[in-house]
Amino acid sequence: MRPIREIFGPAVPYSKSNVDTDEIIPARFLLRDRREGFSDFLFRDLRFDADGVERPEFILNQARYRNAKVLVAGSNFGCGSSREHAVWALLDYGIDAVVAPSFGDIFRNNAIQNGLLLVALPAETIDHLVSAMKEAGDASVKIDLAAQKVFCSDGHVFSFDIDPYDKKNLIEGRSKIGETLALESEIERFERNYRASFPWTAQP
Repeated sequence: MRPIREIFGPAVPYSKSNVDTDEIIPARFLLRDRREGFSDFLFRDLRFDADGVERPEFILNQARYRNAKVLVAGSNFGCGSSREHAVWALLDYGIDAVVAPSFGDIFRNNAIQNGLLLVALPAETIDHLVSAMKEAGDASVKIDLAAQKVFCSDGHVFSFDIDPYDKKNLIEGRSKIGETLALESEIERFERNYRASFPWTAQP
């Protein structure tokens, strides 16, 4: 995971509610190796037709949103199955953060473990962001994770809450696995001491 402190760049309004993980990435693409990348399969059936040709009406195919770094979504984003691939597809496409009123629980955990920032804001704030993005020539958004603030292109600033533990790990670029590995020497010391206190468990 890469460390996150600030995210700044184009944002794409996709304020549909209950976007499930099968919509984010269809199940037929789940057997690929993680190293092969998943960017081409993000919203695959919405971005492309059956022949693989872009659908010009889909918002990510519009010029001003192609390089989006922030996705502004509707409530319950990422509901459905537990596939981690949905997070990978967003990250591989270049989306660094999703801003929405609420998220699927499993999707939220997958996002945190892979370095995708999720920002929960009230529905009326999402409506404001979407309106500003559509009206302004500049659809950029800045998210300051350290300050826990979202800066809209029209000058409005919105605060958000985040679990302190998740915030620390995102800023440090450390997953739970990485956090455990960082304690490797302490774990080994504990195991040595534990085995020494029960000699009959020692290996020959």
